[in-house]
Amino acid sequence: MARRPVKVKITYCAECGYEPQTLELAGALMRTFQHDLASIELIPWYDGAFDVTVGDVLVHSMYRDGGFPDPEKVIQAVREQLAADD
Repeated sequence: MARRPVKVKITYCAECGYEPQTLELAGALMRTFQHDLASIELIPWYDGAFDVTVGDVLVHSMYRDGGFPDPEKVIQAVREQLAADD
């Protein structure tokens, strides 16, 4: 059975200049998963936000967790989502 591709959303504070961290994370996901991602949605926001959602699960929130996520944490969340769909 083929895996269902996973959707990732990255909501980032555009006015804070978080584009480099956003693009770094998106690039790491693209290099790691290639065809296993349905999409990586980049959502420019405000107010210091940096949230990462894998499927329907919020895996990182700057407000909740502080700072930026370790890309490996997000990659692991995608792997878990892919495994759950097998």
